[in-house]
Amino acid sequence: MIKKLKPIWFLLALSPAVYLVYLIITNGLGPDPAKTVVEFLGIWALRFLWIALSLTPLKLITGNGQFISIRRMMGLYAFFYVCLHLTAYLLFMLGLQWSNLWEDILERPYITVGFAAWLVLLPLAITSTNKMIRRLGKKWKQLHKGVYLAACLAALHFIWLAKSNLLEPIVYLTILILLFALRFIKKTSKAKTVVADN
Repeated sequence: MIKKLKPIWFLLALSPAVYLVYLIITNGLGPDPAKTVVEFLGIWALRFLWIALSLTPLKLITGNGQFISIRRMMGLYAFFYVCLHLTAYLLFMLGLQWSNLWEDILERPYITVGFAAWLVLLPLAITSTNKMIRRLGKKWKQLHKGVYLAACLAALHFIWLAKSNLLEPIVYLTILILLFALRFIKKTSKAKTVVADN
């Protein structure tokens, strides 16, 4: 069922971007449009990254392998929104002044880790095609474990960015920890079952 509805998942994943365009057209971005756009795209990048990370635990818990059929799509949508987030920051916050970006990367820790997360996700997005999966073979899985590092960096970026208002970042961090814990518990129990069977 999940696999058959892939076009629906694609459109649903695109809907936040469509809604943002609607807000821009209708002047619904509030008193600080630039900040609203950057934060909106950043939050959705984080959400899609978390969704992509949740699909393997869902498969392990439910035994339904169809969750994996949309994992690549969700991961690529996460990268799509990360790129839009970075572009909006460059365009609206820095006025496309690349020198200011490098200064921010060097001087502001939350920008440093946010940019590092993008750098980690970049090769994962590039190697997400079927051709690259075949070419890399077993190395592909090792490379794509970098998503865990990207998620940790993204969570840290959000925490540092929030400063005193930490409730929302802590919620996202808690969800990430739970996702990691579920994966670890299920894989550990599976390994014990294999050992017991042997």
